[in-house]
Formats: sequence, structure tokens, C-alpha cells
Amino acid sequence: MVDMNIEMLESDTFEGAEDRSVASPLFRTEHLRGGYGSVKILFNINLSVKDKEIVTVIGPNGCGKSTFLKVAYGLATYHGGGVEYRNENITGLRTDQLVKKGISYVPQVNNIFPDLTVNENLEMGGYLKKSDLSDDLEQVYQMFPDLASRRTELASNLSGGQRQMLALGRALMSDPKFLLLDEPTAALSPLYVEQIMQKITELRDEVGMAIVLVEQNAKSALKHSDYAYIFSRGIVVHHDIADNILNDPKIGELFLGIVKE
Repeated sequence: MVDMNIEMLESDTFEGAEDRSVASPLFRTEHLRGGYGSVKILFNINLSVKDKEIVTVIGPNGCGKSTFLKVAYGLATYHGGGVEYRNENITGLRTDQLVKKGISYVPQVNNIFPDLTVNENLEMGGYLKKSDLSDDLEQVYQMFPDLASRRTELASNLSGGQRQMLALGRALMSDPKFLLLDEPTAALSPLYVEQIMQKITELRDEVGMAIVLVEQNAKSALKHSDYAYIFSRGIVVHHDIADNILNDPKIGELFLGIVKE
């Protein structure tokens, strides 16, 4: 029944959705295909992100959301299509080259060094910089006060929410203009989910950052996002303004756990 409903959603894909091809985007993928080795996960992903915009990607487990970020960032196998950033083809660039261009990626797991201190973790995020990191460190600590009082402690002593703050703070040490975030609120308490989402919103509103956010906490992510894409079986089945998706009863039943009365 779920597959049938998804097929119905695919049949009216993009009806009434914004034409994302009109304005020149900050980031976009065209017909992106990829996976792991010879295993095909993504089949034809067209996605774009405007400057100072949060774009959320939602969909069922195994639909290719995290794989999309990894293929776009050169961490999974590229099979075809293109990736552009600021109208430049960045397909196949090394991760250090992407960092220098202002793009950072925060994976869902293994995103900190547990045997290093909080401060050392943050310093690792600024490893490409040749300048003193003192000001950058203080900016991160101001944004995440929970980390400031624990800067000399091992990262392994942090709670799950604090670890996610550290992972995000480490990504910010390279002064990115564009962030790829993979499940930053996974397995966190509702309190930390809201704190992390508020920080992500601050990055857009106060720093002017653009963000692609892959999330299982779909309702929370959509509330803080500008635009959203729905993936299913390695393709985009729908995209629209985040509020429209959040308030669509058909999508709510399929993807957001909202049961019709």
C-alpha cells in the first residue's frame, strides 16, 4: 500500500512546486547517479539550493538521502550526472578542495574524535588554516556554550547532543558558506533536537549560510526549512516549499507519521 501511495505521489510530482531552474542556485546536482561500488542507490537526482537557504531532504529509510550527500561530497561512488557550486563544476573534487571552496560536510556517525579534547577536535576542523585559530574557537564556544566549559575534557565524555554540537562546531572552524548535514538530530532527546535545529536556523539567519539537511525528524526539520525534497527509491518524488509539504495531508500520512482522522 505504501509503494502504491508513493507511485501516486510520483504521478503528480512537482505540481504547483516552485521552478527551481529559474534563478542561478548556489548549489545544484543534475541527473546525479551514484552508490557504493557497483551498487546503484541514486538514479537521477536534480536538486538545488539557493543562497542563505535551508533545504531539507526527507524520505523513508534506505531511499538514498545520506548516499546523496556522500556522492555529492565525493565520499561514495559517482556513477554520472553533475555537481555544481557557484556555477563551477565540482564533480569529483577531493574533500580538502571542497573545504577550501567553502563547503563542509557533517556525517551522522563517527563525526568527532572521542580520544581528543573538545578544543583539539575544534582545532582539527581548522587544519587547513594557516592563521591563528583563537578567534574562531571563541566564536564556536559563543555559539555552543555547553562546549565552552568542557573545552579541556575528552570528547568521549560528552552527551549525544553535545557531540553533535561539537561535530557542527568543528565543521564551522573552516568558515564554510555551505553545509551538508546528515541526520544531526538522530537519537537525540526532544530538547537537544530543538536546540540543534535552532542553531542550524541561526547559521542561516545570522551567518548567511546555506544548508542541506538530511533528517528523519521530518516535522521538526520542515518547520525550520525553506524548501524540501522527498526521496523514494533513489529518486526525487516531490519537492516544494517546506511549509507546503509540512501541511500537505497526503505527504503527512506517507512520510510524517500524521494519521488522518
